[in-house]
Amino acid sequence: MRDEAIEIRMCDDGIGVADPHGSGLQGLARRVTALDGQFELHSPPGRPTTIRAEVPYA
Repeated sequence: MRDEAIEIRMCDDGIGVADPHGSGLQGLARRVTALDGQFELHSPPGRPTTIRAEVPYA
């Protein structure tokens, strides 16, 4: 994590395989990157989905 940044991690208890091109996830990614942030999605088959967003605040 960068200095002076807010990091958020969200996890679910699903079965993975989230569609990164779906409108909801693309919208989140666009909002985070518009703030010069980083957006990561991990959604392996059979495992929970994890989203990580980091946004600078200084």
